[in-house]
Amino acid sequence: MTSEAPPFWWEEPDWRVLALSPLSAIYARVAGRRMRHAAREKVEAPVLCVGNFTVGGTGKTPVAIALARQARRMQLNPGFLSRGHGGSFAQPHAVDPHHDAAKHVGDEPLLLAEHAPVAVTPNRAAGARLLLEKHGCDFLIMDDGFQSARIHIDYALVVVDARYGVGNGHVIPGGPLRANIVDQLVFTSGLLKMGEGAGADAVVRQAARAGRPIFEAYTRPSRKAGLAGKRFLAFAGIGHPDKFFDTVREAGGEVALTRSFPDHHFYGGDELAELATTARRAGLGLITTAKDAARLRHDAASADFLGQLDVLEIDTVFEPEHVPGRIIDETLDAWRQRKLKG
Repeated sequence: MTSEAPPFWWEEPDWRVLALSPLSAIYARVAGRRMRHAAREKVEAPVLCVGNFTVGGTGKTPVAIALARQARRMQLNPGFLSRGHGGSFAQPHAVDPHHDAAKHVGDEPLLLAEHAPVAVTPNRAAGARLLLEKHGCDFLIMDDGFQSARIHIDYALVVVDARYGVGNGHVIPGGPLRANIVDQLVFTSGLLKMGEGAGADAVVRQAARAGRPIFEAYTRPSRKAGLAGKRFLAFAGIGHPDKFFDTVREAGGEVALTRSFPDHHFYGGDELAELATTARRAGLGLITTAKDAARLRHDAASADFLGQLDVLEIDTVFEPEHVPGRIIDETLDAWRQRKLKG
């Protein structure tokens, strides 16, 4: 699992959840109050947030990329707002995918920057102004930040992984929830169930009872994957690496060995050498995720290591396919209503 999400968060509640319940109650109360009462700055462009209820990976970044592509098809000029996991810039920074390092801006912003301008900053309102003034963006997609309550969100799309759902259903530190579901649903415009599985059924029913539209999507290997018949040592530093291993198999690759690292892990030279040596001795290729590859390209990996590395590219597919257009249209409608109200 991840350094952020201990395994018991995704299991049936046990004594650890009970022991942490007083802290979870305090965290939930503070998080809920912040979401309800914080002053949300309004910016001069529509804001579509792609968030989640929990800590850990739910596939938000591929969804944000798919929505940016749809925005471009609708003649909009999208830009991304990101906090940047581990980012080190004090002021809003426009990501340069050719020169910035993942340890400075984060791995997800580097992926996003391949598709649209990205502003990295904890102050998302300042990042929005940077995108509007310097890049001419007229539609903003916020990758995460649903609970931050620092910027007015015109449409909040919350992504839930169908396999893992909301884990044990408890709030940090007893579980993966960032706030109570009821408090979060108040600010949710639509729920996106990602993939297949029954893990999200309970929260989907809760969102439906609250009158929130439920959408569905899944990720699939890119058509250019070309993994059929190949044998791999597959490694990943993401929220749920088992999903990545399954997707390699779905693309036709054989996963002979696996290595899991914490989410957003920065690989050391010794770790990369061990991976390369193990794969070579076993007669295997190396494969990782696009997010891991973004970190590797901009940090520790040598050209030789990158040259022998396969990267699994994935696409997000919405069912039905008109859903991204509907979400963007509803974001634009909410923004227009906001402008009319002043």
